[in-house]
Amino acid sequence: MNKVKHVLLAEDNPNDVELTLEALSVQNLANEVVVVQDGAEALDYLYCQGSFSGRIPDNPIVILLDIKMPKINGIEVLKQIKKDEGLRKIPVVMLTSSREEQDLIVSYNLGVNAYVVKPVDFQQFIYAVRQLGLFWAVINEPPPSEKAI
Repeated sequence: MNKVKHVLLAEDNPNDVELTLEALSVQNLANEVVVVQDGAEALDYLYCQGSFSGRIPDNPIVILLDIKMPKINGIEVLKQIKKDEGLRKIPVVMLTSSREEQDLIVSYNLGVNAYVVKPVDFQQFIYAVRQLGLFWAVINEPPPSEKAI
């Protein structure tokens, strides 16, 4: 069975979710985006637990992760992902409004693959997310699953 490529978007702002999905639809990726609204839900999804306990356990090709989210913030989610042998190879892109240097430094120290500050301008935001989708979901070759090795 061939697994469907999908993106995990962890974002609590409904407007940013809508804009991100709109931008990804240009690459025909919007139907392949799983949206979670906080860090706890992101971890539930990745570990197939809670409301995601019945899902097929296949990793997303990329995780778009906001930093400032309720319950568990993006930095804590990133820490968990990068310390887990089964998740650490998933590319993680911080897609955040945080321009704080400390967030940038901590994210890279934890192994984030990219850090993108959300542009305030609507058109620039759409363009930035479109480029992210094009690279991570279309151009980039993800690592094979451990079962395939």
